[in-house]
Amino acid sequence: MIVGTRGSQLATTQTGTVVAALEEIIGEEIETKIIKTTGDKIKDTQLYNFDAKGIFTKELDIALINNDIDFAVHSFKDLPSELNDQLQITAIPQREAVNEVLISNYSWDELPDNATIGTSSLRREAFCKYHGKNIKTVPLRGNVETRIRKVLEDEVCDATIMAAAGINRLGLQENIKEIFDETYIVPPAGQGALAIMTNKDSEYNDVIAKLNHENTRIEALCEKTILETLGVGCQWPIGITSKVKGNNIDIHAKLLTPEGGLLSDIELTDKKDNAIDAAKEIGMKLKEESL
Repeated sequence: MIVGTRGSQLATTQTGTVVAALEEIIGEEIETKIIKTTGDKIKDTQLYNFDAKGIFTKELDIALINNDIDFAVHSFKDLPSELNDQLQITAIPQREAVNEVLISNYSWDELPDNATIGTSSLRREAFCKYHGKNIKTVPLRGNVETRIRKVLEDEVCDATIMAAAGINRLGLQENIKEIFDETYIVPPAGQGALAIMTNKDSEYNDVIAKLNHENTRIEALCEKTILETLGVGCQWPIGITSKVKGNNIDIHAKLLTPEGGLLSDIELTDKKDNAIDAAKEIGMKLKEESL
């Protein structure tokens, strides 16, 4: 078997975790193939200025379709709302933390007026403004370690906001200044989850599916369904979280304007077996309230 992945340390670390679990199941070694994506090549501007549909996944999708690789490992939040018809999400392993974290030499309350925030996320920029921060944003690209160094050592900006999941997976927790509650800065759909993609007709689908964590799968697909129903991707400042608790699922979606104004804030609890229908209902309501 051959797995495809982006080449960053986070991507290869995430893929390595999946590969180790799968090798234990099949008792054979899996080859790793590094594939550079369009998103990896953009270094000096905000990603939301581009048509970002599949910006971190398209090249891996092509490799799957051409049978150059047998499966690909993605951060779930990087997936476009609509998938290629020939491909499927075959497994979603157990989720990491969904929270956003502050990387800075300042605490959140100590950030100076007109502080510079390094980010390529319209959602993070909008949530800063929503919470009354008078900020300027600058592009901050590079892998996790590079972005941390640029803030804490090189001081190219006052702060950045990152996903706790990636920092945890790389063992870099000592660099976290603050952890935001997921209701304060609402993370993007699928944050903390991985998606293992394959061809729909792959001979390996049954064995790869053994890596699936059912509650994580319900949560991630619920959050993705809201985006699909609303019809937006990362060009919209929307945060979505869900959490399976027993037989129920709690869902929270918050949609802002790019300037930090509140368009919609929806919280809903439903049966987890009804998660997808509930997600569609939320997506339709968000669409109505944002028109």
